[in-house]
Amino acid sequence: MASGAAVADDYACTGADRSPALAWSGAPDSTKSFALIVEDPDAPGGTFFHWVAYNIPPGVTSLPAGVPQSTEIAGGGTNGINGFEHIGYNGPCPPPGKMHHYHFRLFALDSTLTPGDNADAPAVQSAMTGHVIATAELVGTFQR
Repeated sequence: MASGAAVADDYACTGADRSPALAWSGAPDSTKSFALIVEDPDAPGGTFFHWVAYNIPPGVTSLPAGVPQSTEIAGGGTNGINGFEHIGYNGPCPPPGKMHHYHFRLFALDSTLTPGDNADAPAVQSAMTGHVIATAELVGTFQR
């Protein structure tokens, strides 16, 4: 998925609702872990979180499409609780009407996180405070 491009149905509630493949490079040498937060700031009730993952090892440079909705991520890392109150990724599913923007934000951190069991995005964001050393963002769009 290219930044600014539409999120394909395969990665939304109108299709298979699986996570898209993501890849990154150029993390600082001091990176100890990555966190990923996917959010929709256009949601009717305010920012809605579609995926939160954390403690992704510093040597990992990609996630495959279809990361299972389980706590542990193969290759390292932990899936948190999304806004649907599910573990892992659930894709775009806005009400019919206006275009929504989905921000895939990757954070390089100088530590691993201990946000507690079944952490949601606010818990991970709080645990990241003071530990972010670099960020990357990809924005996709979706409309029903």
